[in-house]
Amino acid sequence: MKEKGILIVVSGFSGSGKGTLMKELLTRYPQTYALSISATTRAPREGEMDGREYFFVSKDDFEKMIAKGELIEYAKYVENYYGTPREYVEKMMEEGRDVILEIEIQGALNVKKLFPDTLLLFVTPPGADELKRRLVGRGTETMDVIESRMKRACEEAQGMENYDYLIVNDDLDECVRQMHAVIQGEHLRSSRNREFIEEIREDLERLKGEE
Repeated sequence: MKEKGILIVVSGFSGSGKGTLMKELLTRYPQTYALSISATTRAPREGEMDGREYFFVSKDDFEKMIAKGELIEYAKYVENYYGTPREYVEKMMEEGRDVILEIEIQGALNVKKLFPDTLLLFVTPPGADELKRRLVGRGTETMDVIESRMKRACEEAQGMENYDYLIVNDDLDECVRQMHAVIQGEHLRSSRNREFIEEIREDLERLKGEE
């Protein structure tokens, strides 16, 4: 029997490098991980494909999904809904893939309430100065936007201890290895192996009875 996958939520400060980290993890271990695909009511952009970047649905259909409990989590940004379809995630996990959701803290904690077995990982740079240096180094945002991202990071830092593991993204190569090791180690947690524990107990009792 194929081992069932784990649901993983990855959060982190803007500028922590979590997107690069996810991309590298999926490139190195394509058979192990799947990145969750969100459903959205926004129109596809040029080059985007349904079922690859997003599942594109109408507002009416999205609200039906909410009503039927078909989403693990959802949020509304600038008049458009975004959410994680339960069916896709569960299908990937049944196939033995570890499914990664990249969402913010509030969404992460909501997922953990619904699915207590979810593994929560928080990605952070080695320090606040490094975070600011990375944001400035992107060269794509004004200082006003950078300041607002730093302010947001102060708020997000208040919830870091709610995560199961902190992943310090200093060296990308080392960070990918570390994250992979943490996730694979999680498969060995006794609470995730109750079926195996029951089977070995029953087998031991049976063998004892045959003596």
